[in-house]
Amino acid sequence: MTATENPCQSCGACCSYSSNWPRFTIEEDAALDLIPAKFVNDRLSGMRCDGDRCMALTGSIGIATACGIYEVRPDVCRTCMPGDAECLMARRRFGLGELPASFLSGDH
Repeated sequence: MTATENPCQSCGACCSYSSNWPRFTIEEDAALDLIPAKFVNDRLSGMRCDGDRCMALTGSIGIATACGIYEVRPDVCRTCMPGDAECLMARRRFGLGELPASFLSGDH
């Protein structure tokens, strides 16, 4: 899937919605150990944030973004799916429109 087919790579809203959102829940210690310490908060309970934005997010919200730890991101990040309720809530907060109907219907 290319960046033009994946709205996440031009969004990033879910990664900047709340400092409480990128929390660790069901990850095993071995999985958490793969996340670089500079991205883990002081309580070791989730991702370190700058305000509400996850420190692992690079780029500009609504333009072009990427996760700096995509391969080892926590479960909460893996379960947020394009077009789900959390995605749409975060997109609204940043004034981003709905996802393209072609993406939601699977025609991408």
